[in-house]
Amino acid sequence: MDCSLYGISIEHEAGESGNALQTAAIQGSKDTVQLLLEHQVDVNAQGGYYGNALQAACRRGHRDIVILLLENQVNVNAEGGQYGNAFQAAAYTGHEDIVQLLLDHKGDVNAQGGYYGSALKAASRSGYQDIVQLLLDHKVNGNTRGEQHGNALEAAAYAEL
Repeated sequence: MDCSLYGISIEHEAGESGNALQTAAIQGSKDTVQLLLEHQVDVNAQGGYYGNALQAACRRGHRDIVILLLENQVNVNAEGGQYGNAFQAAAYTGHEDIVQLLLDHKGDVNAQGGYYGSALKAASRSGYQDIVQLLLDHKVNGNTRGEQHGNALEAAAYAEL
């Protein structure tokens, strides 16, 4: 399969942003994301700071791009990148609507990894009580421990400092 657009490789590693799809997701360019998907880029391509396009869009709060990626069979539970998974990226930055979208698409609320270890710890550390409650309502395990801030209660206490 030829994965080029106007002579430029669209799956080439692009440094911090990973690839062209991830770059477009970071920048919030829905039209570019749509164009790349129409040219059959790998919606689940890994690499870069955010790990994948879904995690980048979640971190930046680009809900319309998250929806577009979900409609194109992105792996909602893909791991990797700074935040470990899309849940953690959205929770850390307070995007409750995106956390709900991920829940609606069968995302794993107990996925671990990344800097904060879990979405619950990321939301707790950032002080987003509504997201913490949403995750608790969906049976998230509040006792998981990780390298940063121990468990969710310790992360919440750290946020109050």
